[in-house]
Amino acid sequence: MDFSHYTFFKVERAGKVLNITLNNPEKLNAFSEAGHREMSRIFTDAAEDDDSDLIVVTGAGRAFTAGGDLEYMQKLRDEPKLMHRTIREAKRIAFSLLDCDKPIICKVNGDAIGLGTTLALFSDIVFAVDTARFGDPHNNVGLIAGDGGGLMLPQFIGYARAKHYMFTGDLIKAPEAAQMGLIYASVPADQLDAAVDAYVQRLLKMPVQSLRWTKATVNIGLRQLAHSMMDAGMAYEMIAGQTQDHQEAINAFREKRKPRFTHE
Repeated sequence: MDFSHYTFFKVERAGKVLNITLNNPEKLNAFSEAGHREMSRIFTDAAEDDDSDLIVVTGAGRAFTAGGDLEYMQKLRDEPKLMHRTIREAKRIAFSLLDCDKPIICKVNGDAIGLGTTLALFSDIVFAVDTARFGDPHNNVGLIAGDGGGLMLPQFIGYARAKHYMFTGDLIKAPEAAQMGLIYASVPADQLDAAVDAYVQRLLKMPVQSLRWTKATVNIGLRQLAHSMMDAGMAYEMIAGQTQDHQEAINAFREKRKPRFTHE
């Protein structure tokens, strides 16, 4: 499989491992329009790549990803047709991660916010540097977690805690995330690469097909849940994107101030 046409992602091979790096460090790997479109396709391509058995996902620079790019959010509000396409992409992102039968190891090198948390939770095994934070602050910008957070968070930490973190947008530090079962492991920065490499080597020694079929079986319930929830979640997010509160959140980010919501 040729990955040379991807620009937001850098794809490299190491034996049977396909390393996928979010590669826009100047903007903390925030998802632009092009980045979101590429993410809706890259895991489908990775699943069909005959030369790899495992996938490792990480970010370049000091963040895994800061979530959505501010200008992209404004453009989504201004251009409804683009939002329609983005909804299709968001569903493909979720389904492609769940349908990919290769184990996906997420190496979270820094904060994973919004879509970054979604990407991590839709992966199979998550190692995070102990300074990383996870969170879904959609509600803080007048949106809802239609792209996956609302689906996955309750499965990992229960509905009571999930509702709290989704209502407030509070961030969860990696050690706490590991303790509550949101991720597999939190490790010091100088141990992250070695920990992931050792785990990858362990899986590479396992039978390939049984690993894939194990993942496929475990993910049956999640795939069913995704298909039952994503349409409604993304529809609500599209409506929320047209509210005055969402525009106020964008303005506040741009002007580096706290938003003053009118509840409209």
